[in-house]
Amino acid sequence: MSEFHGPIDGHIVIPGTHTAAGGTTNFHFSYPSTQERPTRPREPFSTVPFAPDPDFVDRPDILAWVRNKCAQPGARAALVGLGGVGKSQLAIQYAHSLRNATPPRFVFWVYASTQARFKEAYRDIADRLQLPGRLDPKVDILRLVSNWLCDETNGQWMIILDNADDIEVFYPKQGRAKVKQLGSFVTSLTDYLPQSCNGSILITSRSHDTAARLAGGHTNIKEIDRLDEGQALQLLQNKLHDTPSSEDTSNLLRTLDYLPLAITQAAAYIHRHAPRATISSYINEFQRSDQSKENLLNQDAGDLRRDRSASNAVVTTWQITFRSVQRERRSAAELLSLMSFFNPQGIPEFALQNYRQSSDAKTINVKRLFSVLHKARDGRAQDDFYADISILQAYSLVSSTAERSRLKMHPLVQLCTRAWLSSTGKLKEWRSKFLAQMTRELAPENVGNWTEYQQLVLHIEGFYQSNPTGRSLEKWLLLIGEVGALLLRKGKYEEAGKLYQRVLEEKEKNLGVHHPDTLGSVNSLAVVLGSQGKYNEAEKL
Repeated sequence: MSEFHGPIDGHIVIPGTHTAAGGTTNFHFSYPSTQERPTRPREPFSTVPFAPDPDFVDRPDILAWVRNKCAQPGARAALVGLGGVGKSQLAIQYAHSLRNATPPRFVFWVYASTQARFKEAYRDIADRLQLPGRLDPKVDILRLVSNWLCDETNGQWMIILDNADDIEVFYPKQGRAKVKQLGSFVTSLTDYLPQSCNGSILITSRSHDTAARLAGGHTNIKEIDRLDEGQALQLLQNKLHDTPSSEDTSNLLRTLDYLPLAITQAAAYIHRHAPRATISSYINEFQRSDQSKENLLNQDAGDLRRDRSASNAVVTTWQITFRSVQRERRSAAELLSLMSFFNPQGIPEFALQNYRQSSDAKTINVKRLFSVLHKARDGRAQDDFYADISILQAYSLVSSTAERSRLKMHPLVQLCTRAWLSSTGKLKEWRSKFLAQMTRELAPENVGNWTEYQQLVLHIEGFYQSNPTGRSLEKWLLLIGEVGALLLRKGKYEEAGKLYQRVLEEKEKNLGVHHPDTLGSVNSLAVVLGSQGKYNEAEKL
């Protein structure tokens, strides 16, 4: 018996005699799998899952920076900023501009928020490239794609690494730990992002630190801020069909802090509720209360050019960032919580330095007290503070001002931080901590000079007319009382009188008119009125 093994390729010629008389000849034919057959694409293609945006507002300086950076062999560049500032939209626009590039190149979109999504994108690339071996369940799909990317004979390519926010997705803390989503042992996902002369990588991220590690340093990062006024107006007009510029339009854009996602969200709300909803009515509703702001910023209108897992609501989008900060450094999230109650502009660092001690002294045990004293002595407390600030700046939540030792936050960031605290049941707790912190800072022994006082009082004026309850009441009374006493010592009788009047109103309402503390406030107010020569009013008390 003779046997033949081999593939069928057109026709087969079998020369000579292969069997004896009466024998048999067995042929074993195999057909190469059409799915596994290596097929090189005729021309480069794109896996960008979004169509070009007809409402896109050009930001030429940013796109020019991306083009220049990514033109270098093996280049890496990163767009970094708050969620909703338009990083991914810029990346989409740039990716589509490469269709007419010379030489042509492959464009691969890799969503990098989790290890599972990263692998999913690489699996799609392997399928589109029809890489041999990709159907083998034991194959390392990441290595398979990485090897293809490293082969310069395959041509030019560009990877858009979108939403690469979490450093632990790329650099697991435990070294060669098993990554469950991938089902294999890896040191880092960056092993599969080759530095090849025939390819470049554009990263979008909310985290400066993550972007710097992936892009090879801070010089390869472009900070993406809000739109300028002209760009913001153009975006609103695109979304609301050529809405003319007006005072209401300008007010709306200022109210939304020129944030692209907030503008898109507001336009969708107005369009959906027209004609009842107008720009003017939206502003009125937005400014009515913090709860109204939160409700409007929580509207999710949907956007075909945002990833399926990404929210289109500003509040939800930023809360993802807040949780990232909390995972990375809990004390930084606590500092952010405290700062959300300050006036957003010109927050003095000296008022934040001891924020970890802002809770009641009764809750500080001896062990913690000695720890605090030790840190203060060797300077580590200050190091911890600046480490927290660094994290918040890395996520674009806080920035420095031109004036040394002062910080600022965007009002919408503060609002969304308070909404986050409310959703976790911690809003009242942190409001109380803010009041306690400011009371301590405004105590006579702590206020170094009148300039410091003026810096501090700016941040509590919004609390003068609030209606404190529960645990916040006592701290509010102490704080307003301290401010009133400082004003009185400076001869600011009229201002002090207004605050003492507010304190008296709250004590009468919550403690009763005959309570000793209430009567003490009556006496203090009478002294202030007498100092102003308002004797009749003082006697009526």
